[in-house]
Amino acid sequence: MRLNKRLPAALSGLLLSTALLAGCSTSGTDETTTTTVSSAAASTTTSTSSDSSSSSSSDSSTTAETISNTAEAAQAFLATLSTEEQDAVLYDYDAEEKSTGWSNFPVTFVQRSGVNLTDLTEEQQAAALNVLKNLLNNDAYQMIEDIMASDQYLNDESNTTEDSLGQYYIAFFGDPSSDSDWSIQFGGHHIGINATFSDGAITFAPTHLGTQPSEWTNEDGETVAALSNMYETAFAFYDSLTEEQQAQLYQGEELDSMVCAPGSTCDYPTGTGLKGSDLTDEQKELLLDVIANWVGLADEETTETELDAIRETLDDTYINWSGATEYDTSTGDGIYFQISGPKVYIEFANQQGSAGADIDGVITAGWGHIHTIYRDPTNDYANSVTQEAASGMMGGGPGGNGGEMPSGDMPTGEMRSGTPSGAPSN
Repeated sequence: MRLNKRLPAALSGLLLSTALLAGCSTSGTDETTTTTVSSAAASTTTSTSSDSSSSSSSDSSTTAETISNTAEAAQAFLATLSTEEQDAVLYDYDAEEKSTGWSNFPVTFVQRSGVNLTDLTEEQQAAALNVLKNLLNNDAYQMIEDIMASDQYLNDESNTTEDSLGQYYIAFFGDPSSDSDWSIQFGGHHIGINATFSDGAITFAPTHLGTQPSEWTNEDGETVAALSNMYETAFAFYDSLTEEQQAQLYQGEELDSMVCAPGSTCDYPTGTGLKGSDLTDEQKELLLDVIANWVGLADEETTETELDAIRETLDDTYINWSGATEYDTSTGDGIYFQISGPKVYIEFANQQGSAGADIDGVITAGWGHIHTIYRDPTNDYANSVTQEAASGMMGGGPGGNGGEMPSGDMPTGEMRSGTPSGAPSN
């Protein structure tokens, strides 16, 4: 059987593999579909946040193992597809779509590369997700599950009218093989993973991770907080600073907007804030803990290799921060921080709006709505393509609103920051 085009319900079955991880509504979902997709997602250990591990994810400890296992899983996925479906998934390694086919927006507004999981059978969906399981470490895969569960929850419980929430695409660029360069792209609303395998190395630059709401309670009374570790490591770094260092770091109460929105071109700003050379060795390691939220998605060797390269350039890296200075989600609008150096560029931005998706008793704006971007100024896509604006209606949402679509009260036909008026926010 083929799954309903409304993927939120279909993917909720997939997330049930973690014992109703999200507690999402499955009304309208065929019971057989739910069971099959649940089984296909593998027997993951029950977990409710990205702080917990999932035994079904990759157990690779080296880069070579991750590359080999992921390529094998990718070939197994391709074997489940028809010729037409394979054509939809496969691109040339240097195809322009690699840089234009991802964004933070729902899939309605930015065309994605590859095949929509909605259009696949349960077996094919499971095989597609098995690619991610072999690519990502336990915590990273759990985080992706939690982001998807949060989108499902947003779809089910909020007043949003956007019906493409929870839809995800997968694409391969090049021939999945341990011996050749190739890339995986997986994404949808608040997910844009670009993993490139080149010359025996793995890079996740560029990658977008976001979530909304950032914290909520499932029907079992358990907290789901997909990106909580980003908050925790960021404030651990902030709290380690002296008053003088914080004064250099801090840019003010008003939150900055994202400069390099997901799926957009940009010049990397630098020179603002606290310089890495002014940090102690302990503070540098705490900063690397923050950075590891993005570069540490795969095995230990891949993570340490990337962190070592960034560590060598930390003295020339700048960090700036605006917004709240205490981790208290009950007050204020959240935080913004930017890490900009020769080898790493990261932005974390709480979005100042619920994106037209309000839920009684749940924070869906500010602290509750997160956008992030990770890029490597020296090695995006392993230098296989140059970043172009995302395809679709708004070119990935570059501009001063951090990739947010404007609110629906704008005059018809008026546009701001490259986004269409009247469209739902992301």
